[in-house]
Amino acid sequence: MKLGVCRLSLSPTLPRRLCNLGGSPSRMGQRKVQSHTHKPESSLFSSDTLRNCSKLTAESNVDELFDETPKLDVVSATTIIGRFVRQHRYKEAIHFFSRMLFWNIRPNEFTFGSVIPLSTALEDLCLGKQFHACALKMGLNDIVFVGSAILDVYAKLRSIEEARKAFEDIEKPNVVSYTTLMNGYLKQGRIEDALQLFQEMPERNVVSWNVMIGGCSHTGQNEEAVNLFVEMLRQGLTPSQSTFPCVISAVSNIAALGMGKSFHAFVVKSSCNFDVFVGNALISCYAKCGSMEDSLLVFNKLPDRNIVSWNALICGFAQNGMGEDALISFERMRATGLRPNSVTLLGLLWACNHAGLVDKGSLYFNQIRIEDPNMLKPEHYACMVDLLSRFGRLKEAEELLNVLPYDPGIGFWKALLGGCHIHSNVELGELAAKKILALDPEDVSSYVMLSNAYSAAGRWQNVSKIRREMKEKGLKRVPGCSWIEIRSKVHVFVNSDRSHHQKDDIYGVLNFCIEQLREIEVPYF
Repeated sequence: MKLGVCRLSLSPTLPRRLCNLGGSPSRMGQRKVQSHTHKPESSLFSSDTLRNCSKLTAESNVDELFDETPKLDVVSATTIIGRFVRQHRYKEAIHFFSRMLFWNIRPNEFTFGSVIPLSTALEDLCLGKQFHACALKMGLNDIVFVGSAILDVYAKLRSIEEARKAFEDIEKPNVVSYTTLMNGYLKQGRIEDALQLFQEMPERNVVSWNVMIGGCSHTGQNEEAVNLFVEMLRQGLTPSQSTFPCVISAVSNIAALGMGKSFHAFVVKSSCNFDVFVGNALISCYAKCGSMEDSLLVFNKLPDRNIVSWNALICGFAQNGMGEDALISFERMRATGLRPNSVTLLGLLWACNHAGLVDKGSLYFNQIRIEDPNMLKPEHYACMVDLLSRFGRLKEAEELLNVLPYDPGIGFWKALLGGCHIHSNVELGELAAKKILALDPEDVSSYVMLSNAYSAAGRWQNVSKIRREMKEKGLKRVPGCSWIEIRSKVHVFVNSDRSHHQKDDIYGVLNFCIEQLREIEVPYF
């Protein structure tokens, strides 16, 4: 869409598409508005204007409204536009705005506040830029109400640099302006820019903190999210209902059980209602921390449960190797009348994988393939390939790969390669490794798994060849890491790690324990 600007002295290059949305103004409307524009503007509605605005229905015509509304001014026009917007008649609202411009009814900041968000609703960045140009030409873009609306359009339509410029144009940005730009940075994954802007904010409200905490949690900055929550409490702010799911999610991602219990206690003691969103976050948190007993307690105390609640419980049982409990929970869910979704199916396949229930997993998978194939996503196929491969049904896994509705990615072939390693199927493992290395020649894990498969089969010459290739390409195995939570602080370490500030004490205790174990002749020590 383009804004038709006919009577206002706007940029000559500004597009004029909006004029084409409707017919030309009627002569009656022309006489009415022209006569009005010679009079001083009034902020009061006439009884006729109010009556016409109140009669605005889904069938109302823009041209008729222009003709039938006497003494149309910016206030009445803005009211009519607002009514169109509330009825989701976005094109009519834009058309009416275009007619305002045509008849030289100058929009004010409230008019722009109504029409600018339509760019987001219609996902039309070009339209947003045209509204921005109009506001700029009229000198309204620096008003915080208008500038924040422009900023919001750019941020939501992923034009973050334009959003920053719009922010800088605002004369006195408020907490909404800062929060909107910060949220735009977070959605682009620009965590450092968001944090810097957050630190620059002259004032912050609960929404600002929630956006920053949630953004850090969603981008993997979990410790930063927890630290922000603690700082929020120190500054005397009371968390809102939406704060807790974000910070609890961050705690679950670092598997800090003690910290999760502390936040749970804080929720119970606070005045916030223990709603389903907080409950779901706690169910998932306890499950990821390995405490299914606490997870089940929270689930059972939830007064209202939705599909997310059941999915969190089912996936929690699956992740903790309690496959049978996951399947029992699924049957309980079905008894309530809730329909499973794609997450439910994924949880069931995980459960069958961990419990070794290959036939049960195949039954669920094939049933969905027949009843609702649209539910199946790549992760479901990958999980099924892994299930079949892990338990030696490699031929079936290969056949499933061959009938996939799309090209299998690295994850699929890695699942097959992992099964080949477990069951020493070198030939199929070589095929899977070739597929992986064709997609990613520097995938270290594929070399390692293929080497292990050769080793299990006693083909040492092939093992040497693989290791030589890795050395020539400069590929090194990335060491895994472990972590432990002590006094609500998470400590991360790798093999032979000496980076911890208490490394001397740690290795001293470790050596003492090894000596004690050797004295009592414990194997491997």
